[in-house]
Amino acid sequence: MQNLLIVGAGDVARRALPALVARYRVFALLRDPAKFADWRADGAVPVLADLDRPQSLRRIAGLADVVLHCAPPGDRSVVDTRTRHLLAALARGRHLPECIVYISTTGVYGDCAGAAIDETRPARATTLRARRRVDAERQLRAFAARNGVTVSILRAPGIYATERLPLDRLQSGMPVLADDEDVYTNHIHADDLATIAVAALQRGLPNRVYNACDDRATKMAAYYDIVADRFGLPRAPRISRAQAATILSPLQLSFMSESRRIANHRIKQELRVRLRHPRVEDGVEAAWQQRNK
Repeated sequence: MQNLLIVGAGDVARRALPALVARYRVFALLRDPAKFADWRADGAVPVLADLDRPQSLRRIAGLADVVLHCAPPGDRSVVDTRTRHLLAALARGRHLPECIVYISTTGVYGDCAGAAIDETRPARATTLRARRRVDAERQLRAFAARNGVTVSILRAPGIYATERLPLDRLQSGMPVLADDEDVYTNHIHADDLATIAVAALQRGLPNRVYNACDDRATKMAAYYDIVADRFGLPRAPRISRAQAATILSPLQLSFMSESRRIANHRIKQELRVRLRHPRVEDGVEAAWQQRNK
């Protein structure tokens, strides 16, 4: 049985864990010892380490045959130092991983003006957070080329689940853009992203990018309407982009500045993934059912 190391032991990795422990001996890199018991109870071996403390990563050198890298970059500069620290630690081992799957973001494409795109679209990230993801992807590609490691990159859009819906925003009356100025957004349910990650570990091609999104893009306001209508909440008020610039934070505005409709053919054809929630409506309905058992 191969050793698999989870880096970035968050919600998506936790959802993937049942499938992973059936195939691998799973190690989970954790920086909080208080979480050890939960991960151990679900079949993983906790490893105390912190991507922001390179000296703590010495124990992972040579540990893993396979790596699932879900950790987000830090919030400084345009360099993903966490991925840099991880790869430096892996390189110190006599035994290198055979495969790394990295969960990146569709934000690396930048604004596509609502165009329909696939993985052949060049990365043109504009926000700092997306540029850090581009840096991580480049680091991983270079590591793979130097060492003969298979790296597959999953570019995920907005991740949602029962616990990750914009209910608080709707209840607070946070506005969205009017239809004529609204942007197209893409989504993936956290359970489906976990499934895609497991499939990429098994069938991902070397140096291959996969758009890890569901089957249909929606306008941002339409997504909010789907959630509001199913949960019996008022729909978000519509405002102009000029009004939004005076009301919303720079971070909120940044999510309203990029529009794209992303194709997901590769995850179906190459990874042979069958989505549980192919549309946002399906995932929101499942969330409502779960909350109202």
